[in-house]
Amino acid sequence: MELSTRYNPQEVEGKWYDHWMEKNYFHSVPDEREAFSIVIPPPNVTGVLHMGHMLNNTIQDILIRKARLDGKNACWVPGTDHASIATEAKVVKLLREQGIKKSEIGRDAFLEHAFEWKDKYGGIILDQLKRLGASCDWERTRFTMEDKLSDAVIKVFVDLYNKDKVYRGLRMTNWDPEAQTVLSNEEVIYKDEQSRLFHVRYQIEGTEDYLTIATTRPETILGDTAIAVHPEDERYTHLKGKRVIVPMANRSIPVIFDKYVDIEFGTGALKVTPAHDMNDNEIGERHGLEVIDVFNADGTMSEAAGFYLGMDRFAVRKQIAKDLQALGSIVEIEDYKNKVGRSERTNAVVEPRLTEQWFLGMKDFAKTALDAVSKDEVTFFPKHFWNMYNNWLNEDNVRDWCISRQLWWGQRIPAYYIGDHVIVKETAAEALEEAKRLTGNTELTAADLKQDEDVVDTWFSSWLWPISVFDGFESQEELKYYYPTNVLVTGWDIMFFWVARMVMAGYEWSEELLGTDFVKKNGKQPFHDVYFTGMVRDNKRRKMSKSLGNSPDALALIDIYGADGVRFGMLSSAAAGNDIVFDAPFDAETKKALNESKLCEQGRNFCNKMWNALRLIKGLEVVDTPASQEDAAINQLAYDWLINKYHSLVTDLEKYYTEYRLSDAIMALYSFIWDDFCSWYLEMVKPEYGKPIDLKTKNQALDLYERLMTLLHPFMPFVTEEIWHGLKDRTSGDDCVISTYPKVAAFDDQLIEKVELAKDVVSKVREARNKNGLKAKELLKLFVEASDTAKNMYQTEGLEAMIVKMAYLESFEACSDEPENSIDFLAQTDKYFLVINKEIDVEAERATLLADLDYAKGFVLKLEKKLSNERFVNNAPEQVVVNERKKLADNQEKIRLIEESLVRLK
Repeated sequence: MELSTRYNPQEVEGKWYDHWMEKNYFHSVPDEREAFSIVIPPPNVTGVLHMGHMLNNTIQDILIRKARLDGKNACWVPGTDHASIATEAKVVKLLREQGIKKSEIGRDAFLEHAFEWKDKYGGIILDQLKRLGASCDWERTRFTMEDKLSDAVIKVFVDLYNKDKVYRGLRMTNWDPEAQTVLSNEEVIYKDEQSRLFHVRYQIEGTEDYLTIATTRPETILGDTAIAVHPEDERYTHLKGKRVIVPMANRSIPVIFDKYVDIEFGTGALKVTPAHDMNDNEIGERHGLEVIDVFNADGTMSEAAGFYLGMDRFAVRKQIAKDLQALGSIVEIEDYKNKVGRSERTNAVVEPRLTEQWFLGMKDFAKTALDAVSKDEVTFFPKHFWNMYNNWLNEDNVRDWCISRQLWWGQRIPAYYIGDHVIVKETAAEALEEAKRLTGNTELTAADLKQDEDVVDTWFSSWLWPISVFDGFESQEELKYYYPTNVLVTGWDIMFFWVARMVMAGYEWSEELLGTDFVKKNGKQPFHDVYFTGMVRDNKRRKMSKSLGNSPDALALIDIYGADGVRFGMLSSAAAGNDIVFDAPFDAETKKALNESKLCEQGRNFCNKMWNALRLIKGLEVVDTPASQEDAAINQLAYDWLINKYHSLVTDLEKYYTEYRLSDAIMALYSFIWDDFCSWYLEMVKPEYGKPIDLKTKNQALDLYERLMTLLHPFMPFVTEEIWHGLKDRTSGDDCVISTYPKVAAFDDQLIEKVELAKDVVSKVREARNKNGLKAKELLKLFVEASDTAKNMYQTEGLEAMIVKMAYLESFEACSDEPENSIDFLAQTDKYFLVINKEIDVEAERATLLADLDYAKGFVLKLEKKLSNERFVNNAPEQVVVNERKKLADNQEKIRLIEESLVRLK
């Protein structure tokens, strides 16, 4: 086929993705092969593709494509999360725009609207992932609120309730007044914000004296039921048994003594509002204080407040400050920076609020999750994330998980109420039968039972994901094949939200579902490895987010650079676990990427480089035999060198995959293909302009390129598939996506080293030409100082001829004396002399040699310091120490030769 002059990703990517889908390459069913499974971190059904998704899913795709090439039964399960709070908020807003109130249409009608919205918009992000090249098994796409997965959630809730691990209680919770639902601690984001600190005085009852407190929330004064001071604070010992008057409310409250109070903060006196502060609530319980809730669910003032009924809390904050000033109760107002908790989903300021909720006891679960990682049953990459994980889950920090949410979009809690009875059953029919038994009333009907209005936390469904996507709570046939999954790729920010909880769920139910023999052999863990990606940040190191407006349109980047270019750009800067600084300028108004991303540009240039290499090889005319014996020797040596270096690369790549060093892997491939294959190998074997290449050499070049396309395919699937088919005619099913990945094999590192030295010689001849203003193709004479190493090296057939060809030399010989009118250079420990037909600039040569000498001496000092360190010598692998000693000896010899050259130039 005729190849276009430039690689065009827009023409290629859709074509090959459709082809892969038609061939059903991404679909997996259990068979005799080894399974390799990954479950996607389900993006919110409300979401669209952003840079974090791009990075995370590119990494997953690399791993699943590599497994497919390895001949494993690769299964990447996609899906979306129903995202209770975010989705309900979107649907409520949509209905409001249509003049419909959620409260007026009822639960069932609201859910119909929500599912309609989900069916219309919920698959957008998954379709966008296809543009990226994600090779998911789309036939397995799951949704956390589909029937089977919802049934699993209900089954698990009932099971935990029957095990006394789920309970209902009145607790201080994090309340989102905008979404009007409780939040878990992990869903509250604390940030420093500029506030005001109000110093307010309370009159001591029966006196003309006052006690001053400091608060950032004067609107809660109306709910104060005590003033607390530290029992060891001598300033207030005289107030034992005293009471003070709450300003405005004119309510008498006690002065209490509690060790929680910080003597150093403010005045050392603390207003206690048990209904609106976690710590105040604990103090209130210790001292039996009254609880006055001054807020309604929507953050407006309640009747219990006695003032400002129905006003928003923040409007009240401004007004009560004025009113307290008018009463003379404000002593001082100062600017103050403090941490404010906001809802992760709505950004509303969270209110601590006493509510009756369902909780899951976490103490035992947390210990299980910690043990799984500490015993390496689940392995973290990078390892240092253990510290964060351990900190979150240790017994001092872990709290029971509030699993109920005051929403309709989600799995409704299977708790039913009749009289004083709480009945938890999987179905309403089962609950009715239990109600009849408990009450003794056989005439009861379903209408006599009231089901709990709340739904479970979204994470309570997604913690089951590695089991539920395989319908493991219903049938264990597929679960036995795909579980445990191989690796989870996710951001560290949901380590506790999701990763830890999936570990907990895996250990809780895998043995019950799969049996003791299975878990003894395979383990209980939901995944063997967890690879934590870093955050994608802009060039100011800010996290890319909608709110900052600093995230480019991910699809626009693909439009400009192609999916492979973007994948390369992301991966080349994504060292394991580290944050990625992704500089991709874009138009702030249109959110469209500008054609300036250096990383993606490098990826696109790489595609073009490979395309041009294909055009070069395919464009060469062919003859049966080489033009000369020298050409035959050069071409065979070039092939032998590159095939050995290829096997060395395969060894390195396998190590990188094992350690999830995918950035190192893509850069190793980039360097090998761009430098070794395109810049060196093809130049070594390329005939003179207009002349043909022999058939054997062309086939070797095609063979090497085909091998490289298989290696690169997981990272850049589209361009590799296009080149794969451009290399030769293929039969149906002979596709790069299912080609065979090479096994690690032995390689001749001595041959590699000899050719690398020859490359160094050629490069230094070229440098000398540039430095001395000589034409690139002017034939020059080169000599090497006679030595055993040089003699050994140039016995390799074709090596000397290769240097002559690549460096454009008239001759290349050994010598015992320095030739006249020559400049010298070192390649490893051998000295070379290049004869140039012009006067040598002695001072310039001396300057170059002195710079080389300084560098070599500095390097020797570092090596000597390292090798004098007994800890290094005793603990480092033996081969590493041997290599460092060889480096030292080589550089000491280099210093001797440079000093010798400097003497000659005097």
